[in-house]
Parts: sequence; structure tokens; C-alpha cells
Amino acid sequence: MKNLLNYEDKRVVIVGCYSGMGEATARIVGGLGAEVVAVDIKKPSVEHSKYLEVDCRDPSAIDAVVGEIAAGGPLDSLFYCAGLPGGSFSNVDVMSVNFLGLRHMVEACVPRMKRGDSIATISSGAGMAYMMVLDRLKELLALSDHAEALRWVQGAEAEGSLEGYSFSKMCTIAYTLHRGPLLTQETGVRINCISPGPTDTPMMGHFIENVGQTFMDDFPKPIGRNSTAEEQGWALAYLNSAAASYISGENLFTDGGASGGLMTGSIDMTQMA
Repeated sequence: MKNLLNYEDKRVVIVGCYSGMGEATARIVGGLGAEVVAVDIKKPSVEHSKYLEVDCRDPSAIDAVVGEIAAGGPLDSLFYCAGLPGGSFSNVDVMSVNFLGLRHMVEACVPRMKRGDSIATISSGAGMAYMMVLDRLKELLALSDHAEALRWVQGAEAEGSLEGYSFSKMCTIAYTLHRGPLLTQETGVRINCISPGPTDTPMMGHFIENVGQTFMDDFPKPIGRNSTAEEQGWALAYLNSAAASYISGENLFTDGGASGGLMTGSIDMTQMA
């Protein structure tokens, strides 16, 4: 039987692979045969064929990196795993990396990709309430120009109406669901995202600092524990593999069932209080 998770002869770009889920993804797809192009603000230790430094807040830097990637060979898959947790980072910076930079990277890469290629990004269980603010999300999504979208974010921050982390993750989900069908129809390129629950990565300390240990302890974990970076990395690897060739425009909740339970009432949301 053919192994559809095989990444032999695939050149993949992984943005944000210095640590956490991105590093785990790079190790997984590299082990499955991929040539890994590492893109981050710091050089990762994971094995890679090329490293390119980029600040994902800067659209011109993203454009330059994508141009250099394309000049070096095919771009078969993109994994956007870069992210900021909030707290010690401003809401504008969080939005700039977690969503505006993500969208700019995706849209810059798509013209360099061919039918059957794929993109996978990381949202979060923190974005599960996206339907409750869908009109506001659509308002931002409609601003395709990066500078215009950044001004919208800065305005929301000035008004005091922006919580950067959860809103950025809602944006990622809404963007994936809306853009996915259109992108695939137009270009044949697939795009999906995952929404992890609590995961043991270096970012966990920031989340505990932001919301408190009690909240993280009480967050529903039907499997009984936090996930590992590798478990999330395998989900990403699957979405960008031939095994997921008919999946596009989807948000995969990788939280052990927490989101489904909370949305349908089988898990009591008050336990999170």
C-alpha cells in the first residue's frame, strides 16, 4: 500500500520552527523525506536545507523571503506555525504575527505554488467562538491590503476593543473557512488550519502568566492531559500530505474533544470559571 504521508521529493517551508509545534512539524516532515526550508526570527536547531530570517510583522520582509524561496526551487507545502501568545506582547504585534503576517505569507506563496500543493496553519481553541463575532471578522478580512488591515487593528486597539490573541485565532479560522474554497477552486492549492487545546510548548508559560494556572488546570481535557507538540505536528503533517487531498477550507479542532463538548453542552463551560 502506498504511504500517503510520504514527503519524499517535497520541498516544504515551515515558518516558525525554532520551537514548539513548528519545530515538531519540521522534525516529522523531515523524517518523512521532506526538504525543509526553515523561516523564523531565530535560527532553529532542527535539520533544514536552508534558513531564512524574517520578522513576520513586516510584509516587505515576507515578500523578500518568499521571493528567495521561490528562486531556490519548488514550494510544495507551506506550514505557518509562527505565533505570539499575548501578555508581554502588544495586541498589535500579536495580530501582526498571528494573522496579518500569516495571511500575507499565504497570499505571497500561492502564486508560486501549483495545483495539488497545500498550506496548513495554526489557530487555537481560543478561537472557537468565532461565529459570535463573524461580522467583525468579515470587516477585517475584507481589507486585503496589509497596511489598511494594520490600521484597522491599530484603531481597534486605540478604542480598547481588541484582545489580540483570541481575536487573531478567530481571524485565522474565519480566513481559512472563507478563503479555502475560493483558493482551491481558483488555483488547486489547499489550505487548512488546526485549533489546538492546551499544548506543552515553551509558550505555555506565557499562557499561565496571562490567564493563571487555575484556568489552564480547569480547561477541559477529555483525554486527561495537555497535548504534545508532536501530536499537533502530526495533525499538520497530515493536512499537508496526499492523505488529505480532498480536505480544504477546514478548521480541525485538535483539542481532544474539548471544543465539541463546550459547543454542544456535554462539557459544562462553568467549570472553566
